[in-house]
Amino acid sequence: MSDGPGPATAVLPSGEQYVLELGAQRAVVTEVGATLRAYAVGDREVLDGFPPDQMSSGGRGQLLLPWPNRVDGGRYTFDGATHQLPLNEPEKQNAIHGLTRWRSWRLVARAPARVALGLLLHPQPGYPFTLALEVVYTLSPEGLEVGTTARNLGARPLPFGAGQHPYFTVGLPRVDAALLHLPARTRLLVDSRSLPRGAAPVAGTEYDFNAARPVGPLALDTCFADLVPDDHGRVRVNLAHPGGAPRLTLTLDAAYQFVQVFTGDTLADPAARRRGLAIEPMTCAPDAFNNGKGLRILAPGERFTARWSLAVSG
Repeated sequence: MSDGPGPATAVLPSGEQYVLELGAQRAVVTEVGATLRAYAVGDREVLDGFPPDQMSSGGRGQLLLPWPNRVDGGRYTFDGATHQLPLNEPEKQNAIHGLTRWRSWRLVARAPARVALGLLLHPQPGYPFTLALEVVYTLSPEGLEVGTTARNLGARPLPFGAGQHPYFTVGLPRVDAALLHLPARTRLLVDSRSLPRGAAPVAGTEYDFNAARPVGPLALDTCFADLVPDDHGRVRVNLAHPGGAPRLTLTLDAAYQFVQVFTGDTLADPAARRRGLAIEPMTCAPDAFNNGKGLRILAPGERFTARWSLAVSG
């Protein structure tokens, strides 16, 4: 006769692990936050992610919904009402990176090279709206594609922005020597609380990456704006090893109007600082709930989708 149930099976900090494989490509997406935990091509790790027995740190691979970056004091006014969000960046007294990073997302569909996860965000203090979210990760011969869709299921309009926070590596111990190409005309200037307070041209400055060049010692936690699309209307950001390979190409569709770049100099773990380069596609600017830059107002029933992809060559 059994004396009772055996020892409980430990649950991983990021929940269920969804492994995608296609040829030499392998990606891992987690239940918690629908986070992109790992992506490799052959034996080459492309993401500076996190192991399965740990939580995501520094936002690694997380989706940033229903807003990316910061909301000043967590406070904003929308449709005549003022709302107060929880302040989860207490040292700067801001609300940061949305409300879904630590939620358990449900499985919608799964195939060997594709997974779709969904989340219904119910009304809550600070964000009293009903929002259906779905993210689809797909491997193809061209690489990895991420599509994020939001739909307003409520009876009134709602404010929305989307972003993601992957850290990339080209096999260097530090990002300084990595070659960055980011076609943008301006960067946002920020105050001591990392909130935007104007903009400045990048041409001829240390923030000018319109031609590929090393990141160097520059400490970046910088939002680039006025992105320059190619002839197909897409923005392409490249990160490459100084020897030319590997070369990573992030392709952003027209929904992504801003890119935040973060060298990780302020990460809590000193060993993680400048180890990978966060290149964060964002549909809106920091503090968009207050300044309106890139903010999407979704009418009842309206759907919005943003896509970015990653290709590895060399």
